[in-house]
Amino acid sequence: MTPVVFFASCLTVIFTLFVPSLGFAAEHVDSISASHLLDLTKHWAGYLSLVVFALAYILAMTEEVTELKKSKPMVFAASLIWIFIAIVYAQGGMSEQAGLAFRASLEGYAELFLFIMVSMTYLNAMEDRGVFDSLRVWLLSKNFTYRQLFWITGFQSFFISSGCNNLTTALLMGSVIMAMGKGSPRFVMLSCINVVVASNAGGSFSPFGDITTLLVWQKGVVPFADFFTLLIPAIINFVVPAAIMNFFIPKERPAAVKEAQVMQRGGWVIIFLFVLTIITSACFENFLSLPPAAGMMLGLTYLKFFSYYLQKTRHAHAHQENLSVDLTDVIIDYSDAVRTNDSAVVKSNKADEETPFDIFQKVANLEWDTLLFFYGVMVGVGGLSFIGYLTFASQHLYGSIDPTIANILVGVVSAFIDNGTIMLSVLTMEPNISQGQWLLVTLTAGVGGSLLAVGSAAGVGLMGQAKGIYTFTSHLKWTPVIALGYAASIGTHFLINSRFF
Repeated sequence: MTPVVFFASCLTVIFTLFVPSLGFAAEHVDSISASHLLDLTKHWAGYLSLVVFALAYILAMTEEVTELKKSKPMVFAASLIWIFIAIVYAQGGMSEQAGLAFRASLEGYAELFLFIMVSMTYLNAMEDRGVFDSLRVWLLSKNFTYRQLFWITGFQSFFISSGCNNLTTALLMGSVIMAMGKGSPRFVMLSCINVVVASNAGGSFSPFGDITTLLVWQKGVVPFADFFTLLIPAIINFVVPAAIMNFFIPKERPAAVKEAQVMQRGGWVIIFLFVLTIITSACFENFLSLPPAAGMMLGLTYLKFFSYYLQKTRHAHAHQENLSVDLTDVIIDYSDAVRTNDSAVVKSNKADEETPFDIFQKVANLEWDTLLFFYGVMVGVGGLSFIGYLTFASQHLYGSIDPTIANILVGVVSAFIDNGTIMLSVLTMEPNISQGQWLLVTLTAGVGGSLLAVGSAAGVGLMGQAKGIYTFTSHLKWTPVIALGYAASIGTHFLINSRFF
């Protein structure tokens, strides 16, 4: 068992035992918007905010064509939305309410930012130490075809995400896929789509696999054990599009690797520290009632201290390695000289010096465009929620439409708006629906984000990781296939969970 395979197994167990709930801004924003005094849904500020947000989203989705970084229009739109809100509230002498609402959105984003920053830093560190290359070499040494690797990474994503958040799962598997598919861009593109679908589906049947299921469980509308009745629908959601995409995966095998890839010094320790960081984050949330991001930041210090140790011991370690290599060369060269009666001078080959490890360089190499895009989306959606549009949409959705259709539409909308925000709006409204319908909206909100690359954190994260290969457009081409899996999972839910309706 390779270090990364062991690490992935540990993550699954750890996340099953400890629940790191990530508190998005939606919870804070909705609590404020429930008591705000101004309804701006029919005000010029509300209309302008909708137009600005829609235009920014279109620009973000067409990044591949315009070559305009997706964070730029989204951050600009979020800023404009809150300017509109602040102007209206200032005119009414209520600037304080607008300020509190914005700070609530900012607080939620700050927690998400710190959580993602630490996760990405650890992933960059593990990549630097050759952890993912080790997994790549292990998989390639088994002589798997691209199609077999496609299914292996898909199922790993599905089950890991049942306990781990979909973003961390996608970034972990994306690093492996990028390493294995260097010679096949099509394999990388389709595997990234597969990972996004699998990660979102895997989190939809576990009470702590996704923010949507966690919110529903904490609200008490669905008992703990009943969430697992969504396992089969979730598998169908993942398998149906994967089975179709399978035929478009190259039949070739990647170049075989016969020699084991040795991780650089510290690889095993960094894996352990990442697992320890996740445990710390879970303990902060469950036992100390502190944000998971606070635990992640403590975990970052584990890596920073270890980085200090690696830097201080690098030259001593290299010197020891060189002594070992020199001794080996002397023995070999002396033997050759005796055998050939050659009195040539013995060579002395120095071992390759260990790559310097700088933790701050790993932070600098984060995908900042993705992190700022998250800022634009979360703060912008927070503004629209404060204006009153999410509450307005929820009331009309369940007030005049059949619950089944409404819950299916919720899943479609979650491809455009954060699913945690959507689910929190539904829970806040407290529609009078059956448990089967609550399970349905849990499923659709969880997997609906797979319909678009920007519909989930997993998709956005992978777009940053696989630049130019996995893009919004490449994902959009397969949206009809993903929609088949979406429809099939809903049908399966009605078939096997009819007792709940």
